[in-house]
Amino acid sequence: MKIKILTTFLSIIFLASGVAKVLGLEFETEAFQRWEYPTWFMYMIGFLEVSGAVALMIPKLATLAALALSGVMVGAVFTHLIYAEWVMLLMASIILGLAIWRTYSGRADLLALCRLIKGS
Repeated sequence: MKIKILTTFLSIIFLASGVAKVLGLEFETEAFQRWEYPTWFMYMIGFLEVSGAVALMIPKLATLAALALSGVMVGAVFTHLIYAEWVMLLMASIILGLAIWRTYSGRADLLALCRLIKGS
């Protein structure tokens, strides 16, 4: 039950964040300009976040989605660190930690997927 709550929580966070980027909301556009990232990159990250949020809600894809979203969050953590955005760094680090925890919790799913791909 705890894993389902965590998965739903992460899905909501990434859906909200991703939709804000895909819609090009002003605060997201300003942030990506401040960080000197191109606009297309904001839309790509938004698409990845929305896709990941949806995939989190599909049990067979949830762990893989959490792993991919962890990668996205590593980028966010480094961005906030480089630009000394301490509150956002803390928030991104917490989300990264939760995504890693979700990935670790489903490690058996990842191992099964690796075996399937490997053909064992």
